[in-house]
Amino acid sequence: MLNSKDDLTREQALDLLEDFAKRWLAHDGLWFQAIEKARGLEEAVERDIEAWRKFTVIEAKRIMSFLSLPENGGLDALERALKFRLYAFLNLQESFKPDDHTLIFKMKDCRVQSARKRKNLPDHPCKPVGEVEYSLFASTIDPRIKTTCLACPPDPHPEEFYCGWKFTLD
Repeated sequence: MLNSKDDLTREQALDLLEDFAKRWLAHDGLWFQAIEKARGLEEAVERDIEAWRKFTVIEAKRIMSFLSLPENGGLDALERALKFRLYAFLNLQESFKPDDHTLIFKMKDCRVQSARKRKNLPDHPCKPVGEVEYSLFASTIDPRIKTTCLACPPDPHPEEFYCGWKFTLD
């Protein structure tokens, strides 16, 4: 039996990190569903946007601090930071730079969307939240970064990814 976090092996600590991310995502989903049930989808999305407007900035700042990322670190800092977001431990994502001024980020497998697909439900319409979430995350890392949505539900998306984002640095 474990008595404290100091008793964890490296493997247990990594398993716990993944479990923490799953717990957070479960709470996020249950919170959303509670608002949706009480007030409808439109109100739930509006409240979700407001929550993400604050949370994504907090998350970006904490990641920057944890990784000792420089302010105005550009696309390299953003690419690194994206790998340390809470759901990066649960979802399959990829990023690449087609040139020095562009970073493409794709969520190849999303735990939320995959669960909905298994239940034969339509994609969760996350684009309005994603636009706020990704643009504020990126601009917190570096205010010069501009964010463009490539695809995100409810818009059609290719089979190989759920949402895609283009980050540009002028």
